[in-house]
Amino acid sequence: MARIDLIGLSATLRSREPGRLGLAARSRGGPEFEIRDLNLSVFDGETLVVLGPSGCGKTTLLKLIAGLIRPESGAVRYDGVDMTRVMPGARRVGMVFQNYALYPHMTSRTNVLSYFLFRKKTPEMDALAREKYRRTSELMGVELEALLDRWPGTLSGGEKQRVALGRCITRDPAVFLLDEPFSNLDQALRERYRVNLKVLLRQFGITTVYVTHDHVEALILADRLAIMGRGRIEQVGTYQEIYDEPRNAFVAGFLNRHVGTPPISFLEGDALPDPSLRSSRVGVRPEDVDVAREPRADGVAATVVGTLSMPMLGATIVSARVREREVYAQLPGSQTVRAGDAVWLTFRRYHVFEPGTGARLRTVAGVAGAALTSAAGPDRIPRA
Repeated sequence: MARIDLIGLSATLRSREPGRLGLAARSRGGPEFEIRDLNLSVFDGETLVVLGPSGCGKTTLLKLIAGLIRPESGAVRYDGVDMTRVMPGARRVGMVFQNYALYPHMTSRTNVLSYFLFRKKTPEMDALAREKYRRTSELMGVELEALLDRWPGTLSGGEKQRVALGRCITRDPAVFLLDEPFSNLDQALRERYRVNLKVLLRQFGITTVYVTHDHVEALILADRLAIMGRGRIEQVGTYQEIYDEPRNAFVAGFLNRHVGTPPISFLEGDALPDPSLRSSRVGVRPEDVDVAREPRADGVAATVVGTLSMPMLGATIVSARVREREVYAQLPGSQTVRAGDAVWLTFRRYHVFEPGTGARLRTVAGVAGAALTSAAGPDRIPRA
């Protein structure tokens, strides 16, 4: 187990193209991706999930922690010890890649136990190997056991990923680094392994950095989340902390509560009746929007654009146009409004952002919205 501290990390990755006639790859010249002055701490024994869109640098971040990429500046520390010059094999890192990285000349069983093949044979090491293998088999179940005598070349993508995950678990790492290990599994197995992996990580208490773009996966596995934009960590905290108090508009617009529903709607502050919002940008979550059929002095006039039924949530998502923007509201049950209807929107809670930088200035609990919640008139669309 170890605490990980990334301090002022900077790295530039340049695009590569293969040389002609089998010559070595060469740089195209221009920078393809940069990480600048990145700081991040992962506490001893916690699971930190790095959540971000494709291409934001999640895998690059893992490789910096593992030592597969050497930073141009800054430090990678395990328990206060600078590991920047330590080779990857000496860092006690267990890593699962998206591309499996199995030994093709070894059976799946040997791949799973490969860590112990390169260690001195002792009774203690043999006992540890047996115990780790037993725990791994219990976690992975029959889906792994049936693969152990097969060669990697005979396995499907999902099967290779299971073996790679089993190999990572069987090791004796101080740190787990996981790069979307369930991306090639079908939905049923993915859901099962998410839960099983969470149980295992709690039992072992191993410091884990897990990268994904899957919000559900992040919420299941994370003790804390790190939201990553392009080459930078935007915000770190629990899901509820980040959802309730996003640092900026990017975070607010990225972190979602339900898959398939919009995370937040943005509109210009002068669209609201509060004059103090004239030069601001306002963001409101769908669950914080109330919809009424009659005009409201404290509301915003809108026209319904469309509705989307969400049976798994027992709700309907209503899209309403305010000037050139669309605002989404989450209503309970089946839809009670139709496209073209004139409605009025009030916000029970909303965030105020600085238009230029996108930084959150404050969060407002709408008094009018609260009043509507406690005393809904017959003209108001009911909420859950």
